[in-house]
Amino acid sequence: MFQSFDAPPPSTDQGERLPQLRRLMSAAKVDGFLIPRADEHQGEYVPPGAERLAWATGFTGSAGLAVITSKSAALFVDGRYTAQAPAQVDTRCVDVLQIPAAKPAKWLIAQLPKGGAIGFDPKLHTINAINALHKTLKPKGITLKPLARNLVDAAWGKGRPDAPLEAAVLQPLSLAGKSAADKLSALQNELSQAGQGAVILTQPDSICWLLNIRGSDVAHNPVTLAFAIVPAKGKAELFVAKEKISPELRDHLKAFAKITPPADLSKRLRALKDAAAAVRLDPATASWWFYRALGGSFAGTGKILKRGTDPCLLPKAIKNSAEIRGARNAHERDGIAICRFLAWLDHAAIGGKDGVDEITAARQLEQFRRETGKLRDISFDTIAGSGPHGAIVHYRVDETSNRKLKSGELFLVDSGGQYRDGTTDITRTIALGKPTREMRRCYTAVLKGHIAIATARFPDGTRGIDLDPFARRPLWQMGLDYDHGTGHGVGSFLSVHEGPQSISRAGMTALKPGMILSNEPGYYKQGAFGIRLENLVLVTPAQDVANGERAMMSFEDLTIAPFDPRLIDAAALSETERRWLNAYHARVRKILTPLLDPPTRKWLGQMTKAI
Repeated sequence: MFQSFDAPPPSTDQGERLPQLRRLMSAAKVDGFLIPRADEHQGEYVPPGAERLAWATGFTGSAGLAVITSKSAALFVDGRYTAQAPAQVDTRCVDVLQIPAAKPAKWLIAQLPKGGAIGFDPKLHTINAINALHKTLKPKGITLKPLARNLVDAAWGKGRPDAPLEAAVLQPLSLAGKSAADKLSALQNELSQAGQGAVILTQPDSICWLLNIRGSDVAHNPVTLAFAIVPAKGKAELFVAKEKISPELRDHLKAFAKITPPADLSKRLRALKDAAAAVRLDPATASWWFYRALGGSFAGTGKILKRGTDPCLLPKAIKNSAEIRGARNAHERDGIAICRFLAWLDHAAIGGKDGVDEITAARQLEQFRRETGKLRDISFDTIAGSGPHGAIVHYRVDETSNRKLKSGELFLVDSGGQYRDGTTDITRTIALGKPTREMRRCYTAVLKGHIAIATARFPDGTRGIDLDPFARRPLWQMGLDYDHGTGHGVGSFLSVHEGPQSISRAGMTALKPGMILSNEPGYYKQGAFGIRLENLVLVTPAQDVANGERAMMSFEDLTIAPFDPRLIDAAALSETERRWLNAYHARVRKILTPLLDPPTRKWLGQMTKAI
């Protein structure tokens, strides 16, 4: 299995760990300490040795920040984790607060007197985050103090897992679609035109995309942890442990990149600083440690630093023809596994003798993906939430939370696969037995929002923030909403969460043809049920519209799997919505029917009947 269902350690450990941290804080002469979820690469998903937030608080979500002071502690999470965080954290020791209503800076100002000092690990926080916090705290007389050693690491001690040393592999040109040499040439041309001598890359998925390599240092994300310096002229420099580079990969890299031990990174940064040529650094993704090493401080950026977006982000997000072809193939393969699973679930969950629990369902879905013969990993731990667990947006079942699927409830399953030719992510909500009128009403509203995105036409320059209300309008009319974005970018055999594109209130990047995003509105009734409907979509080139004045882009659905007709109130759909749904189901049936076994084929025919 690519996922474990072991229960996390009990939150009562925080009663022992927080006092340890406070003693270390006292020795470091700080009144507080920041503990983010991120690692040195600012990754959403991190290796075991970087799970500092989980070690300190018990919270295992993929986003959050803990702030520990000598007498208090708080964990700041967003709306995805309002149910999960209090369940995992010992709330006698740590207050759980939701952002953006609660703000770490405001909380610190209330907790600390003038003259207080907050310690932080400069490798674990972005430049933007630290500089913004400093700007808010300074007028209140509170200072930020970068520490040479992470206090959690010191308290964790010998029990902290070692850094991963998994071997990196080559992503073949047939799947990458563009050679690493060509990608580097384009990047270096951009640097030259900007008058910049080099760029520092800190995000592993950017580096892996640029050099056409993949890895397995982080669960479910095919990346190798590394840093890189790319000069405007000459070879790139890859800072990576030698154990990760095979002779084959070394041969692939030698023409355009040299391999350097990570221990030499500080020395190379000093050389860049001394050379006095402009160096680009992305303040949204690079750590404050790089900023300081290149001459930045709270007073300013120094002489050589040039703030600029990671130059790999946009070209990585805009998939080329080979990557698009791979994504379509991966989704067809994944659709077979999903349909086999949904057909199995319909029989086993209610009709089966012993019933099914959440772990059994998650394992069975992974097994169907494995039987494609192409699965390299899952793209994240499967969210398999029955009944009230479905209302926990990022619910992760374990042996202590596992529950049986029951008739009369809803079952939400959000999952994905990592294939060499593409990354998938799909959510379906299934009726177990006869759904209630409320369930059908809410499901249909979410489906209407999903269809609004799927059928959107939009001109060049449209951003995700412009489209996000399309998905929410049917829910808003009912006085309902959801506390997460409508869609995130997705990589090509890379991270299942990829920027800079998104469909959300924060989606400020213009959508471009070739981008892949999720379309996943939802609704969550705490303590009762959750609904989310997710397809991945591809932004298609602008086309002329009959009798129109401007060419319009649109979306192509990549995901191939039916929605549950038992939860759809057909009378609540408009004629346009009904046509879209019937056409989508007809396409699913046409593509998958020849590829399925007879029982699943029969089930799919029933599920995709025109309404």
